[in-house]
Amino acid sequence: MALTYSSMLELGSDLGGFNLLNVVNGDNLSSDDLDKAKPSLIMFICNHCPYVIHYHHEIQRLAGDYAEILNMVAISSNDIENYPQDGPDKMSELWKDLGLSFPYLFDSTQEIAKKYKAECTPEFYLFNRSQQLVYRGRLDESSPNSGIEPTGKDLRDAIDNLIGGKEINSNQLPSMGCNIKWL
Repeated sequence: MALTYSSMLELGSDLGGFNLLNVVNGDNLSSDDLDKAKPSLIMFICNHCPYVIHYHHEIQRLAGDYAEILNMVAISSNDIENYPQDGPDKMSELWKDLGLSFPYLFDSTQEIAKKYKAECTPEFYLFNRSQQLVYRGRLDESSPNSGIEPTGKDLRDAIDNLIGGKEINSNQLPSMGCNIKWL
């Protein structure tokens, strides 16, 4: 595992289009399928990264708290030849084990990760209803073995401010985690 920080896609960037396999139901999901009346949270994750595993409970809480008012989408872009635990079957299994139902997409060509300038797992991207990027970076200050329990504070503050029509702090900190396993 190589500790990597997100490259921080420029605020105001458009929600990058995608059309990827949703391992939850076996169908493809396109960015055009997202509810345009809702903001969107796109997260790049994978199954095996200890940083993502550290946040499993918080991702479940985010889904419980925001799934009705946000489009929530997770994307895994890792090389599955060298990291088979990140393949679609294992992704589907993990989602069932976690009790999650929002889309978990497989980016087999890594084109979408590159479009978002994703560098690590996890990375979080919050888009407003106009599909403009308003937050990107970390979930919170915790990390595996830090002794700090995940709260999702950084991302939750951004979501709550977006929903409440308040300004989102532009001083945003990069996410850190395992590097995306490139083909």
